[in-house]
Amino acid sequence: MVTLAAIQQAKQKLAPYIFETPLIRLAGLDELLGCQVYVKAECMQKTNSFKIRGALNKMLSLPAEQLQNGVVAASSGNHGKGVAFAAKLLGIKATIVLPDTAPQIKVDGIRALDAEIVQCKLAERHIIAKKLSDQYGYTIIHPYDDYDIITGQGTAGLEIMAQLPAVDCVVVPIGGGGLIGGIATAVKSINPQARVIGAEPAVLSRYEKSRKAGERVLVEEKASLADALLTLQPGEKNFPIFQKYVDDVVGVKEEYLACGVKTLLLEGKILAEPSSAIGIAAALQGSLRITKKDKVCFLVSGGNVSLSQLAKL
Repeated sequence: MVTLAAIQQAKQKLAPYIFETPLIRLAGLDELLGCQVYVKAECMQKTNSFKIRGALNKMLSLPAEQLQNGVVAASSGNHGKGVAFAAKLLGIKATIVLPDTAPQIKVDGIRALDAEIVQCKLAERHIIAKKLSDQYGYTIIHPYDDYDIITGQGTAGLEIMAQLPAVDCVVVPIGGGGLIGGIATAVKSINPQARVIGAEPAVLSRYEKSRKAGERVLVEEKASLADALLTLQPGEKNFPIFQKYVDDVVGVKEEYLACGVKTLLLEGKILAEPSSAIGIAAALQGSLRITKKDKVCFLVSGGNVSLSQLAKL
């Protein structure tokens, strides 16, 4: 299970391999967003995404003989890059299954780490990863529905609480639920009064609908600028953690996603992909229950975005 002690152990395990990313005060955004603005800059992490935390924690937790045939991961891009980095570090083969809509910068980043890439339709990623695992004996490294993955992602939450102990609210992008599950466990275990809010694309409101239904809901596949948050159903292991620890989840409209990226870049001087700026977008949309006195930490989860993507935004 995911516990504070397990997250603390993961932090020690990962320390030699990853960055402790900065938590940056962006006072220039206070008036615009209606709170005291801080960002946890995981866009400055190795592989330019938080995903390396979970991927590496999972792979370091497995016996060497289980990894000898290599690993396979279904991903929208950032998890695949994290798995590819970890595989290269450990000297094993990685195969990454990506949707055919994945941004080229993410495809190129994975290929540069010597991983094999298989592309397919978005909804087929996990099916193809399972087939490759069965055929070649690859170990599956799931992007979110795995306790070691969730625990690894939670190390970012430990850093937030050490860097900003007085934080009132942490806003986290939510796709499958690995990141918010780990961060919420860390934050709430240290300070139960701090609030944790998830932000997801309004067109893929799987967590909002699941929370209302009291069970995991499968939503219809739709496109979104938030290409890293396209999971169609909360993870089986993730949803109970969400129910226990997360205070709220908000849906963000597509037009605000672009505004979030532009605001972070032009006003905050931080480069983030649309999925990672979704918390800022939620504040711009007016969906967060926050006040001007609140110290709010926005988790900026990744920065794998190209100049051509920025030009379109």
